Amino acid sequence: MSEISAAEVVDALTDALGTDAVVTDPDSLQAYRRDRAEDPDAGTPLAVVRARSTSDVQTAVRIAARAGIAIVPRGAGSGLSGGSTAVDGALVVSLERMRQVTIDPTMQMAVVQPGALNAEVKAAASEHGLWYPPDPSSYEFCSIGGNIATNAGGLCCVKYGVTTDYVLGLTVVLADGRAVTLGGPRLKDVAGLSLTKLFVGSEGTLGIVTEATLRLVPAQRTPTTLVAMFPSVSGAIAAVVDVKSAMRPSMLEFMDRVTINAVEDVTRMQLDRIAEAMLIVQSDEAPEVATAQIEAIEKLCALHGATEVYATSDPDESEALIEARRIAIPCVEKRGALLLEDVGAPLPRLGELLEGVRAIAERRAVEIAVVAHAGDGNTHPLIVFDPADADQKARAEVAFGEVMDLAIALGGTITGEHGVGRLKQPWLADYLGEDVLELNLRIKKALDPQNILNPGAVFGEL
Repeated sequence: MSEISAAEVVDALTDALGTDAVVTDPDSLQAYRRDRAEDPDAGTPLAVVRARSTSDVQTAVRIAARAGIAIVPRGAGSGLSGGSTAVDGALVVSLERMRQVTIDPTMQMAVVQPGALNAEVKAAASEHGLWYPPDPSSYEFCSIGGNIATNAGGLCCVKYGVTTDYVLGLTVVLADGRAVTLGGPRLKDVAGLSLTKLFVGSEGTLGIVTEATLRLVPAQRTPTTLVAMFPSVSGAIAAVVDVKSAMRPSMLEFMDRVTINAVEDVTRMQLDRIAEAMLIVQSDEAPEVATAQIEAIEKLCALHGATEVYATSDPDESEALIEARRIAIPCVEKRGALLLEDVGAPLPRLGELLEGVRAIAERRAVEIAVVAHAGDGNTHPLIVFDPADADQKARAEVAFGEVMDLAIALGGTITGEHGVGRLKQPWLADYLGEDVLELNLRIKKALDPQNILNPGAVFGEL
């Protein structure tokens, strides 16, 4: 610390923000150390500021910057890559209290504070016949700030795109405590560099988002849903490629045999336990178009060996089928601790990625369940292990790295939507290459010369 001690930092925060906004109780701090990645190396923060406004965040950042202590921004804590893992002695700035959502139905936009949950934005938009499309499986408990930090995608991104496609403007608190407004309620704006997009996906390493202007669209039509079971993964992926080459469904999801059985263990939906793969497809076009599209998809699935195909336009049945996909990760988690990946590959090489993951599982003698946003090549290999078994845990960690290496070798990515965080940081240099990494670091240094914003995340120890 450069100017003031830890005790003086806490006193300054309490004097400026009040005792209700500053958490220092050791037991309470435990809840702010990790996200869902359960990083075992998480530190213990000096304090947590539960901000209520942009002004609160500015105050906290200025005090921390003056003391030279690290700042870890935090939303709902639902991240899966260790992006909000606490650092020893750091100040965690929690946005959980900043939950306001304001809908402008005329402009089809929402002005949202970062702590608002994705589901809350959807609900508020729906009251005006509008919809916020980004749709992570965790939409009921993940926050908009976290979605922006990782550029989250979700089940509907195959047709509707990801978070960045809906962010029109941001208020961001920089590392020196200044608040800047980027973009805004304009659909077209090319004045200056696209700084709004720079902060989307930056995982709290460049600034702290305290407000977002989001684009909304007219409410989604009631979709028609198709489920197809396949005796082989290759047949399912061949169907995915053919579907994507001919049409644009609103959802195109994949579950492998391990995942199917994990979900069936919990839901008892009578899913085919011996199937090697399952596709869940939706079309939200006008009814006559959706019917034709689903019929065409059914034929493609049959062509590639599907043993069972079921389609429904009943909203309740559709939601039940989609829920099976949404709860896949929690269901697999019941089988053991997880190392979660979200690697992606170009769609024509998706089959190679899945075959490679299966080979890694066999070689390392670990169970890997795979769910995927198959329509855009984004997969979630879930490595299951017993944390009490040191040898199995070690094999799982090796498998984790090998999956990363495989994705890079296939021209894919080490993260499609969960972020680099801390868990995937060791592979960032291999993925980006020397020149692009250096450019990233140059931008980081320009915006955060003290390296106090989420140090260790994304770029590692600088």
